[in-house]
Amino acid sequence: MSTTILAIAGSTRRDSFNQKVLDVAASGASALGARVLDVRLADYPMPIYDAESEGTSGVPENALRIQDMLAESDAILIASPEYNGGYTPILKNTLDWCSRATRAGTPGLTLFANKPVAVVSASPGPLGGAKAQIGIKIVLERLGLILIPQSFSLGLAASAFNEQGTLKDKDVEKLLRAVGESLVGLTSKLHTATV
Repeated sequence: MSTTILAIAGSTRRDSFNQKVLDVAASGASALGARVLDVRLADYPMPIYDAESEGTSGVPENALRIQDMLAESDAILIASPEYNGGYTPILKNTLDWCSRATRAGTPGLTLFANKPVAVVSASPGPLGGAKAQIGIKIVLERLGLILIPQSFSLGLAASAFNEQGTLKDKDVEKLLRAVGESLVGLTSKLHTATV
């Protein structure tokens, strides 16, 4: 069985460092035969979550579309930027909406339950978004996801890429690809154990 991974970067910036590190990590998964569903949050605008809005207007169509991809996925790969020491509002908002009722009326939390998840990050600062990773990992565990131990934080990201947008340091590239590879490996083992 081929593994399907949902890849989400918590940034909408056109030249996002986090989208770049996500793409590298996802390439490690693809190299092992995984199918990667790439979600660009700029393509899925939705209002800030609140219960009143949900009660009057329901779950936004763009959240339902991401839920459909979550249902199709065996694992999730997330790149989390760091804003003032925390993860981004757009990433939290997406997770909040996706945890709500699906098209079928079932709880959105079931789309996350017991799926492996990996987190990578990048930042112009020296810690590479490590503080944001702490916060987002708490939320991901609360959603019922299984965090793999491998993660990666790319510090000083503004100088880490060449003009073509690829990483200058091949060892860093290898480490990022290894996150995607590990995600596929664990997902395959879990699937084998439950068959």
